[in-house]
Formats: sequence, structure tokens, C-alpha cells
Amino acid sequence: QVQLVESGGGLVQSGGSLRLSCAASGNLFSTLGWYRQAPGKQREMVATITRESATTYANSVKGRFTISRDNAKDTVYLQMNSLKPEDTAVYYCNGKYVDVFRSLINIWGQGTQVTVSS
Repeated sequence: QVQLVESGGGLVQSGGSLRLSCAASGNLFSTLGWYRQAPGKQREMVATITRESATTYANSVKGRFTISRDNAKDTVYLQMNSLKPEDTAVYYCNGKYVDVFRSLINIWGQGTQVTVSS
């Protein structure tokens, strides 16, 4: 079964750091990434990384967050430094791959809460 399992969320003070992990199964995903959704807001992309390690970041996290990927472990990480209260959200791991029918498949993890206190 193809799935993504996140871990590493929690409560941290402003200026602190957290590291999120997402274990994928099936070694299928061409692109892995992190998205977040704050209360009353739409889900937004935080960072993505391809199998070749090409990365993209939301402007709001550039210079503070780093996404990385271990293809051997089929795991993606998000190192979050200099956290701000506005980073508070549920963070979701996302994986994309093209199936045998050439359809783009999107898989989501269950989400992990990140809360940054001021």
C-alpha cells in the first residue's frame, strides 16, 4: 500500500527549530514535498524536492527551512529553523508519481501539528 507517514511535529518557542520526517512506501514518488494549512487558510506549498534533489521553496520560508531527501530510505525531511508564530499550521507530506496509466497520482500524509509560541 502506498502511503506517507509524518513525524516530528510539536510545540516550540519562536526562534526555535523542529525537524519533520516523512517515510514513504513503495519507492514510487518522483516528487516529495511539504504543505501546510493554518486555521481558516488554504493549504499552501512549503517546499518540494525531486528524486534528483531539485528543490522549490515558498518565499515565506526561504533561508529558514531546508528540505532534503534520502532516496535509499524513501524519506523526506523538513528542517525548520528560526520558527515564527505564523509558521503554526498542520504540516502535510505530499508525494507525486505517474502510474502505469500515465496518470499523475497525489498521495497525502495524515498531517502533523506544528505550533510556534511567541
